[in-house]
Amino acid sequence: MSTRGRTTRAAGALTVATLLLATACGASGPEADAPAGAASPSGTAESSGSSEPAAPTEPAVDPDAPTGWGPTEGELAEAQETAASMTEAELAGQVVVGRYRGTDPAEAAAMVRDLHLAGLSVTSENLLDEAQARAMTAAISGAVAEDGRDVPAVVGVDQEGGTVEQLRGIATTFPAFAEAGEALAADQQRGRRVVTAAADAAGLELRDLGFTWVFGPVADVTIGAADPTIGSRSPSSDVDLAAEAVVAALAGYADAGLVTTVKHFPGHGAVTSDSHLTLPELDSTLAELRARDLRPFEAAVDAGAPAVMMSHIALYALAPGRPATLAAPVYDLLRDEVGFEGVVITDSLGMGAVVGRDTPAVQALNAGADLLLMPADTEATQGTLTDAITSGLVPRERAEEAAARVIALQRWQARTAAAVPVPGDVGARAARAAADLAAAG
Repeated sequence: MSTRGRTTRAAGALTVATLLLATACGASGPEADAPAGAASPSGTAESSGSSEPAAPTEPAVDPDAPTGWGPTEGELAEAQETAASMTEAELAGQVVVGRYRGTDPAEAAAMVRDLHLAGLSVTSENLLDEAQARAMTAAISGAVAEDGRDVPAVVGVDQEGGTVEQLRGIATTFPAFAEAGEALAADQQRGRRVVTAAADAAGLELRDLGFTWVFGPVADVTIGAADPTIGSRSPSSDVDLAAEAVVAALAGYADAGLVTTVKHFPGHGAVTSDSHLTLPELDSTLAELRARDLRPFEAAVDAGAPAVMMSHIALYALAPGRPATLAAPVYDLLRDEVGFEGVVITDSLGMGAVVGRDTPAVQALNAGADLLLMPADTEATQGTLTDAITSGLVPRERAEEAAARVIALQRWQARTAAAVPVPGDVGARAARAAADLAAAG
């Protein structure tokens, strides 16, 4: 485990625990505040069974202190209380971003409301035109409120630019992310500026359309022609350029008030098969992984990335034959070594690498996922998770931990977005930013 990972994880756990303890003590009166051996309200010393002096109490923690991945410590503590108050069915839904097949906003809203979903991932099959896209995102957001939850919806979209654009014809077309790496290689200072500006403009345009979450940027380091899945979606085959491009894009999206998802941990750019179809295996040693694939993710975490997407690749060094999305050792690598404390989301659970496996959503949640993306059957998955939490197959504590991170992040996004108004000329700005990125690359 890296020093950074140990320090941030321990500090985060201590901070949240102290906040919750302070809250409990304040509600239960002066007796709860008195350490063992201290004077009681009547002035009589309470015996602790030991002559040792009482340990000093922990200093109060600032609830406005940042977590390092977005929300404040206070927001995370409040989110934990919200999650603790949920029923098993509500918890099961709060950790799922569903898949909806259709174009009717009312049907999409009913799915979110009835299954208590965190939200939906909107794809091109859900959209007809700009007006209908706005109606769809508004319906998803409204459904969470109608369900009685004081939690903003996850209204997500896979909108990377280049070959991956769910909003083609509705939002501005941006170049593939490979152009970001090329722009940085051509002129580091200008490249950084145009990459950040492009992400900022793209993020504001997505927010204008009603989205709260984008599934990007890609942090995979491609190996080039032998990489059939990522290719130009990767910022570069050069590790340093890839890391710099990811950090620059994160800064722009953060300025726009949008949640980002750095993907696909531990790195999908070095495998030679497509996880949409089968289970790729990465045979790199851990030393090779640390020298190459992990570095853009480490840079992203250091830059405050709020969410990381886990890939459906099998990491031979840690969990051979098992998708990373379902493998606890790979989540441990992300948490303990890379030091990430935010929301970990799976890649789509409807992909070939995991479809057909026994209860992949349960396995992923138990392995360490906080948010389960686009299961093949959203309704069945929510029911399976409800039963698993009720029976203890998924410990309730694990479900609450996952839901709390999602709730805290979405509340942070709403707060951040409220401070960043979308400009009236957002479309024109996005078009200029896309052109500038293409020219720089």
